[in-house]
Amino acid sequence: MSSHLRQILDDPRPEPLEELAQEAARVTRQYFGGAVTLYAPIYLANFCSSRCVYCGFSSQAKIHRRKLEPAQYRGEMAYLHDLGIRNVLLLTGESLRVTPVAYLEESARAAAEHFQGIAIEVYPMETDDYRRLFAAGVDGLTIYQETYDRARYAEVHLSGFKKDYDYRRATPARAAEAGFRQISLGVLLGLQADAAADVSALWEHLRELERAYPGVEYSVSFPRLRPIKTQEFVHGDVTDVQFIKILCLTRIFFPRVGINLSTRESAQLRDHAVGLAVTRISAGSNTAVGGYSVLGDEAQDPQFDIKDERSVAQIVQMLKTRGFDPVFTDWRNR
Repeated sequence: MSSHLRQILDDPRPEPLEELAQEAARVTRQYFGGAVTLYAPIYLANFCSSRCVYCGFSSQAKIHRRKLEPAQYRGEMAYLHDLGIRNVLLLTGESLRVTPVAYLEESARAAAEHFQGIAIEVYPMETDDYRRLFAAGVDGLTIYQETYDRARYAEVHLSGFKKDYDYRRATPARAAEAGFRQISLGVLLGLQADAAADVSALWEHLRELERAYPGVEYSVSFPRLRPIKTQEFVHGDVTDVQFIKILCLTRIFFPRVGINLSTRESAQLRDHAVGLAVTRISAGSNTAVGGYSVLGDEAQDPQFDIKDERSVAQIVQMLKTRGFDPVFTDWRNR
């Protein structure tokens, strides 16, 4: 699979790309209509015990470490709620000591006062811990393997929770066992030189989960490695054309799977991708702890630099202008 995908990604001809794009757009319309779900992240803390060479929150990064207190994360939540956001992704670094499960439970219960959809992107945990968070209102998990190449994984994950490849890969299954409704997988494109191998491995992992847990709603992400305060970490470049091919092929092979696209990408590329394969996009995002309402711009230490800085209102207007239906609430469990 990876060799065939590599040939497609490296094919310079415009005709196959156009055919691919048209088929992906047709499949997306067939299964999703014009609906595009909006969400936004809230970074609760950037303390981390993992040493990952590409991450702005790495345990070795020289940043100001912060953890939001209840009044502060409630302010962040109220800020996004006032903008219309109803699906939120709660994020932390990988520090069980600073942000234990009890802290995540408390923040999830606070989020439930504002949002219908609550997902987490935190450290991997055991099934019973996921059950606790599910009971607190969390219904989604985002967990990226980053790269499925074991050798490269070991090179970039030097210590901490994230060093254990197999434990991380098995995390989505533990969340599914706990009853999570939605699980998002991903690879960090550019982290290793062979993007085709990583994408193929992600597809294999997705099929494995679909067979074992068919009742879960799955989505995938293909974030491209971005600078952190202008510092570059890219190991293997993925061009815009190759990126679009990856999105389109994923849509064709997995018609019902959601495809996420974050503000790592430019406004122009995001607008184009929505018309082809993407069904979930972040809007008005900030990737720093307390970035919405607690800290000014100069005091922020983002996880990565944002390229699409448009507001929620601007994203909504873009979608409506192009004939799409911006969806703020697609699920209610309370």
